[in-house]
Amino acid sequence: MRLHEYQAKEIFGEAGIPVPESQLADSVDGVLDAVDEIGYPAAVKAQVHVGGRGKAGGIKIATSREEARDAAESILGMDLKGYTVDRVLVEQGVDFVDEYYVGVTMDRGAGEPVAMVSTKGGVDIEAVAEDDPEAIAQEHIDPAFGLHPYQARKVVYDAGVPAEYAREVSSILSTLYELYEANDASDIEINPVMITSDDDVIAADAVMNIDEDALFRQPDLAEMEEDSSQNDLERKAGEYGFDYVRLSGNTGIIGNGAGLVMATLDLVDYYGGTPANFLDVGGGAKADRIGNALDMVFSDENVDSVVFNIFGGITRGDEVAKGINEALEDFEEIPKPVVVRLAGTNAEEGMEILNTDLVQVEATLEDAVQRAVANAEEVAQ
Repeated sequence: MRLHEYQAKEIFGEAGIPVPESQLADSVDGVLDAVDEIGYPAAVKAQVHVGGRGKAGGIKIATSREEARDAAESILGMDLKGYTVDRVLVEQGVDFVDEYYVGVTMDRGAGEPVAMVSTKGGVDIEAVAEDDPEAIAQEHIDPAFGLHPYQARKVVYDAGVPAEYAREVSSILSTLYELYEANDASDIEINPVMITSDDDVIAADAVMNIDEDALFRQPDLAEMEEDSSQNDLERKAGEYGFDYVRLSGNTGIIGNGAGLVMATLDLVDYYGGTPANFLDVGGGAKADRIGNALDMVFSDENVDSVVFNIFGGITRGDEVAKGINEALEDFEEIPKPVVVRLAGTNAEEGMEILNTDLVQVEATLEDAVQRAVANAEEVAQ
C-alpha cells in the first residue's frame, strides 16, 4: 500500500522528523485559505502516486494569492499520468541550498534491509543508481539488531554529507529505519532532505510504502488505505475484478494467469518494447470479460498496441476466440492494433475462429510479441 505524501509526512512529523508546515486542500478556496495561513512562498503539490510530478505540472510555487489561485485551478482536476488530482498539499516554501537523499528499502539479494544516503537528492534516485551508483552510499542492516547509531553515521559519512549536517541527517536516517520496522514498510525515503539557508535540515518530500500482507497488524495504516487512492485505471480494474498494474510503456498486455502475463512482459522487454501494463483476466474469457480487458487497455493513452497471450486449460481456445471476436465487434473502430496468440485446449480451432479483419494472429508467443512491439513502434512514429 502506497501512502500519499501528506500521509507519510504526518507520520514522519509525529516521529520527530522536521517537515514543512502544510495543509491539505481539495478546492481552490481551500488552497487560498491555506496559503493565507501558511504564507508565501508556498508549494501547491498534487497528491497522486506518481513520480516526476513537478515536470508534469503537478507542483507549482506560489508567491502571491493570484499565483496560488492559478496553481490550484491548474492542478485540481488535472489528469496526471492516469491519476485525477482531487487533493493538493499546500506547503510552506523552503529556501534551500542543498538536497540529499535518505532512504531504507529491502535488498532482496542480500536478504536484509539497506540504508541509503546520497548527496544527489532532488532527482530520480533510480537514475542516479544507474548512471552513478557510487554516488549512493549503502549500509546493510541486520534485522535482528536494527540500525546501530555507528552505522547511520558511517553511511552518512560515506555519502559525503558535510560534517555540520551529518548528525541531523544520521538522526533522520535512524528515525526512518525505526518507522520502517514499526510500520511493516517495504520502503521509506525522503527525496530530498533539504538544507535551508538557515542551516536547518528538513524533509521536503516523503515516500512510505507498506507491505499489504502486514496490514492486519497495522490497523491505523489500514484506515489510510481508502484515502490512499488508486489511479483511475487501477480503480476500474478493481471494479472489473482484474489483477492490474499500470506501467510506463506503450505495449498493452492481456493474459490469463500471472505467470503467463509476466512471461509476456519479459518478452516485450527482450524484443525492445516497453510494457504498458500487467493485466491478468483470470479464469474464463467470455465476451464481456474480454471487452472489459480491452476497455482497460484502450483507456490507457500510453498504449500503442495490444498483445493477447491466452493459454487454454479449463477454458477452451475456441471459447476464447469467440469472446475476442464478440468483444472487438462492439467497437466501431479498433483504436489500436491487436495481436493474439492462443495455445492449449482447442487452440487450433480458436485460431481459425478469430476474425483476422479485427486482429492479427500469430502461432507462437515470440512472434506475437515481436509483432506487437513492431506495431507499437509504428504507431508511435
